[in-house]
Amino acid sequence: MTTSSIIIYIFLGSASLAYFMYGKAERKAVALFSGIGLGVAPYFGLEMWQLVVVSLFMMALPFFVKI
Repeated sequence: MTTSSIIIYIFLGSASLAYFMYGKAERKAVALFSGIGLGVAPYFGLEMWQLVVVSLFMMALPFFVKI
């Protein structure tokens, strides 16, 4: 495990918690499920570049999908 992967995991964990708490407090389902997805995505064993792409997609999703 390299230093860059540790930093990426810490950032994803922070973003996951922030999206989850925001979605729960504001009752916004897209942000809530994005937070859950960001927290679960590292456990799928993806390559680092795939994890970054999927995570960026999940972080951008609440800005474009309004339910």
